[in-house]
Amino acid sequence: MTPVRSAYLHLATVALEATGDMQAPGAAVTRELCGSWDHPPPCPLAPHHTRPDRDGVTVALRIIFVTEPANETLVRTRIDRALRQQTLTGPDGRTTRWEFLGGGRGELDPSEAEHARRLTDG
Repeated sequence: MTPVRSAYLHLATVALEATGDMQAPGAAVTRELCGSWDHPPPCPLAPHHTRPDRDGVTVALRIIFVTEPANETLVRTRIDRALRQQTLTGPDGRTTRWEFLGGGRGELDPSEAEHARRLTDG
């Protein structure tokens, strides 16, 4: 029997250096959850999607993920652990730095429901 996965939202905020790659914090999350940001689908622990929204140096991250309910806390812990590393060097050799300002549970917006369904369906 295939375990039932549910969709969740994790909110996080970082202060990103002015010249930093806005995609770097999301790539750090992917590396933490999947072992690499360059892997064939599906994500092994929690298929996910990160949407960054920049306002000056502050970047708000909306991380939709799907996993078995028993793994929800583990996934959230790993997301925050990735962002607490506060740096990522991409495959192009460019290093981006940020300050982790906090993270926690959020509620999926109705506009995110379809994306969450696609992640759940694999």
